[in-house]
Amino acid sequence: MGHDSQIRSALQPDGAAYDYTSCFDYIRNEISAADVAIANLEVTLAGPPYKGYPRFSSPDALAAACKEAGIDVMVTANNHCVDRGKEGLERTIKTLDNLNILHTGTFLSDADKKSKSPLIIEKNNFKIAIISYTMSTNEIPVPKGSSVNLYKRDKLMADIALAKKTRADAVILYMHWGAEYMREPGAEQVALAEVSFNAGVNIIIGSHPHVIQKSILSRQPGSMRFVSYSLGNFIANQKAPNTNGGKMIKLTLSKKDGVTSVSEAGYILTWIYGPVLNNKKKFYVLPCKDFENRPEFFQTPEHYKKMKYYIEESRRLLDSQNKNVDEI
Repeated sequence: MGHDSQIRSALQPDGAAYDYTSCFDYIRNEISAADVAIANLEVTLAGPPYKGYPRFSSPDALAAACKEAGIDVMVTANNHCVDRGKEGLERTIKTLDNLNILHTGTFLSDADKKSKSPLIIEKNNFKIAIISYTMSTNEIPVPKGSSVNLYKRDKLMADIALAKKTRADAVILYMHWGAEYMREPGAEQVALAEVSFNAGVNIIIGSHPHVIQKSILSRQPGSMRFVSYSLGNFIANQKAPNTNGGKMIKLTLSKKDGVTSVSEAGYILTWIYGPVLNNKKKFYVLPCKDFENRPEFFQTPEHYKKMKYYIEESRRLLDSQNKNVDEI
């Protein structure tokens, strides 16, 4: 995300340029190690005036820093994707194209969607189809002529069927769903996950609650089903409880005799560290495993205490609710 404080933090001394590169200094290795790294872009890149909540537009430098950190793909269907109307939606897409960041979820037109969805990724002899959907656009109408994957059951089922027709080894569905700040998925999420699996989806990754929710990997023979209901916040500046961190999901796909499976599934807890340097709040994504025993790293004991609390609460939740998905 890109709240006002993040925009101010990225503004350079010249008062014109923005730089978010340092945000990913401590997590870059984890991101770039993946064959394919995918993230949810929950802002528009609509140009100035730059603004956070409630109608987000971040500098292009945010996406450039994500690319530099190793993110290959952005899913763009979420409740903020039309915050700046048609021009904002279009400029976001064109900016990602200019940065060579693959994307899906929002499109310039219905014809554009028809030619580009599902997004197909081919890597290391695997073919992956990616679909991105949102349950809401915050009651802002989708601009006339534009195309947004706004959830309707028939529409989603049709897109899943199209993905299956590509003969992809795995179909990944990104769903922007659920209730904000709830640490357990609601009945609607669970039901939609089951419907999507039955229609042919293999992997479901959720966002929108801004807090982490459980992950489940099915170990049933001949079945490839993985769901992580919410990844929480990767980088943001929210104040609600448990919104100051998230988790990265790492999936390893294997293929034997033409059958693809998730051979390994794990998570990396991340925390948003916000020290004040030169009278300006900074933002860093920290992999918790590398910093949970380094109190000397933090600017104040309070920062360290907050991270430790987040780690303990997150592990308590995930240890009790995850199935076949352990911390890396």
